Formats: sequence, C-alpha cells, structure tokens
Amino acid sequence: MNILMIGAGRMAEAFISGLREQKNENMIITVTNHTDQDRRRALVEKYGIQEANDWRLVVGEADVIISAAPPSSHERLFQDLSPLLNGQLVITVAAGIDTTFMQAHLPEGTPVCWIMPNTAAQLQASMSTFVCGHFVSSEHRLVIEMILAAIGDYEELTEEQVHDLTAVTGSAPAFLYLFCESLEKAAVRYGVSPEQARKLVTKMVAGSAAMLKSGHAPSELREQVTTPGGSTAAGLMVLEEANFSELIGAAVKATNEHARGRKN
Repeated sequence: MNILMIGAGRMAEAFISGLREQKNENMIITVTNHTDQDRRRALVEKYGIQEANDWRLVVGEADVIISAAPPSSHERLFQDLSPLLNGQLVITVAAGIDTTFMQAHLPEGTPVCWIMPNTAAQLQASMSTFVCGHFVSSEHRLVIEMILAAIGDYEELTEEQVHDLTAVTGSAPAFLYLFCESLEKAAVRYGVSPEQARKLVTKMVAGSAAMLKSGHAPSELREQVTTPGGSTAAGLMVLEEANFSELIGAAVKATNEHARGRKN
C-alpha cells in the first residue's frame, strides 16, 4: 500500500509515526510539504519514509491520499488534485472539511473520509471521530480503520455529529490544558515551585482520567470527592455561581461554529 501524506505538521507526523509502528513492510509512505523542506526532510530521516518535492508528480502512485493541510487550502488543493485522481481513497484531517465538501470538490465516485483526531494522536492516544463518504467500500473501511488505529481509538459518527463534536473530542484538550495552567498558577501562589506545581497538577489529572477510564461516571466521581458542606463543595459552588457548565457549553458552540466556517 502506498500512502501519500500531504503536509508535514504535527498531525501528519502523528499518523506517520503510528503507521510506522505497525511495522507493515508492504506499506510505503511518501510525505510532501513544499512550504517547509527542512521539516519534511526531518520526517524522512526520522521515520525512514520517502519524500516528494511536488505531490502532483507522485499522486498517481498512491493508493491512499491523506491531507493534513490547513482547512483554508483545501478548495485549491482539491482543484489541483481532481484531474490526477484515478480512484484513490482521499482522507482529510482538517476541521470543517467534511465529506459533503470533499464529494462536491472531487470527481464523482471518489471514496472519501473525514477524520477528526486530537493532539493525543502524537502519543497514539487520540479519540478520533470519523465519517465515510458514499463511495467508501468495505475494503476502504479496513484501510481507514488501520489508519485510525495508528493514532488511538476511534468512533464512526454521522457528518453532523462530527461537526458538533469537534470541540468535545478535538478542541476540548485545550480547555483542559487551560484549566491545568490555572491550577498551576494557583499552586505557585501558595509557595511551591513551578516544577512542583506541574507535577502536582499533572499527576492529579492523570489519576482522575484513570478513574474515568475505569468506567465511573463523572457525576459519581464528583460526588465521591464532595462532602456536603465541605471544602470541595465550597470550591464547586464558586464554579457553579460563575455558570461553569454554561461557559463550557458556550465554548463548545463557538468552537464548532468557527470550525464549520474554516473551509471558506
């Protein structure tokens, strides 16, 4: 299988790294990125993959094309790609570039897939959502699932659901990181070093995530930590009075609305 990766950013590297760890000797990966040749060359040397100065010259050899280019570049990218396609599976990991958009800008019958990973893909720990286009076969699905497994877990949804959950699975890690930053700053104000604050917060979050992963509901875990009238309850009351849940909902809405418009 010949996979062409258009783009050489962090998400492209996540896919390349995960695919190489699968140790599939029959897989050829070619990376291309005309804007940063040094970055492209670094990926080639690190992962032992092939490179191309111009993806147009090698697209005919590809079985699968993965676009990790910025969302705003896809309309032009698909214009250039369309006359060169001969049935390849086309995948994009760009926010807002859904299967409807792909099918409207690529030749009739092109099998397409839209994947929405998150930054944990760099550790093969992404929770990715995906949706397949009308012309994806059962054989294509096996390839798609192989590619998804290279970066973590995955869930197939409708196109509308992928749009609506972009913030929850794709952008919400940034919300969590902001929360962690705030906790670190609060810890430092009580006299610990930044390094100690980082360790305290990181271990707390990791332990909390492990509890969630074990199958406990967030509400159940919150109640376990919260004694009625206790210290934790006092802190939660501050968040509730500031409409914490509503604020998260508003952040999710703003993220999704922005993502829907990024292809324009």
